[in-house]
Amino acid sequence: MQASIKGVKTKNIPTLAPSKMILITGANGFLGSTLVRHFSLQNIAVKATFRSTLPDALQNLPYVTWLQCDLLDVDVLHETMHGVTQVYHCANMVSFDAADAENLMHNNVESTANVVNACLENNIEKLLYVSSVGAIARESEGKLISEKTPWLQSDSTSVYALSKYKAEMEVWRGSAEGLPVVVICPSIILGEGNYNLGSSAIFKTGFQQFPFYTSGVNGFVDVQDVVKAMQMLMQSTIINERFIINADNYSYKYIFTTIANALGVKAPNIKAGSFLSGLAWRFFSLKKLFTGKKNILTRETAHTAQSVYAYDNSKFLHAFPDFAYYQMPETIARIAKDFLKNKLT
Repeated sequence: MQASIKGVKTKNIPTLAPSKMILITGANGFLGSTLVRHFSLQNIAVKATFRSTLPDALQNLPYVTWLQCDLLDVDVLHETMHGVTQVYHCANMVSFDAADAENLMHNNVESTANVVNACLENNIEKLLYVSSVGAIARESEGKLISEKTPWLQSDSTSVYALSKYKAEMEVWRGSAEGLPVVVICPSIILGEGNYNLGSSAIFKTGFQQFPFYTSGVNGFVDVQDVVKAMQMLMQSTIINERFIINADNYSYKYIFTTIANALGVKAPNIKAGSFLSGLAWRFFSLKKLFTGKKNILTRETAHTAQSVYAYDNSKFLHAFPDFAYYQMPETIARIAKDFLKNKLT
C-alpha cells in the first residue's frame, strides 16, 4: 500500500494496524534504530523519521514506515504527526566541540521545542524524551548522582550537556502546558552499531590496542536495556517523571580491559593522568587549526575521563522491581562478538 504525506518523502512497508500509532524521531541513529528493530520484531507498526540518510540495512524492516523529516521544518513535522498517539523523541546531535555550540542548540533544543509544540497541537497521548545523564549536574564528584541532583553549569560543562539540559527544559515546558511526558537520562550506552562513531567506537579503539586508560568512573548501560525501559515507561501510567537508566558504575580501566579481553587483544596498561590528558586535548585543538577536522578529544571530555561520576539507578528499579539490567561483561562479550564478525568478514 502506498501513501504520501505532503512535504514528506516516504518509503512505506506493509504494516499491521496497531492499537497505538508510534512515531520515533532520529530512527536511523544508534538508539533510534535499535528501538525501531525492537518494535519491528514485535510486529508493532511505527512511523520512523530520519533527516538525510537511511542505511540500506534499515530500509526493509517490516512494520516500519520511513519518513524523511527535518524536525526544524515545523509544517513537515506537523504533517508527520497526523494519526500518531505516542512519540519517542530520540533525534539527537552529539558533539563535544565548542565550535558546534550553535548547531547543537538548533538540532537539540530548537528541534525538541518543535516536537513538543507539535505534540501539544496534535493531542499526543504521551511523549518520551531521551535526555542524558549529562543534563544532570556533575559537580557532585564522588557522590551518588540522582534525578534530584540540581543542575549546575560550570567550566567543565560540555556544550552537548548544555544543549541536552536546555532541550529537556522544553519538554518540561510542554508538561506544564498539559502534555504527558516521561524523560530518560541514560548513562554511556553500549551496543552494536557503527564502530566508527559514538560510544561503539571504543570497541574499535580497543581492537587497535590503545595503550592508555584513565582513572575516571562513569555509568554504563546496554542499549537493549535502554530500549526495554523506554517501552515499559510508555506502556505504563507513569507521566511527568525523569529516570536515570544505568546498569552500574564502572571505572574506564575496567571497561577498556573487559573489552580488550573479549576481543582477544592486549589490555591498556599505561595510566593517563590529568597532565597527559591535558596535553592530549590541547594537541587535538591545535591539530584542528591546521586540518579543520573536528576535535575527538576536548577539554570537557578529558575532564570527564579523569572524574568519578556514579549514578543512582534505584528510582527506575523501584518503579519496575522485576526489571534486571544486563551485566556489563555479558553486554561487552555480545558486542565484541558482533564487532569481530563485522570487522573480520
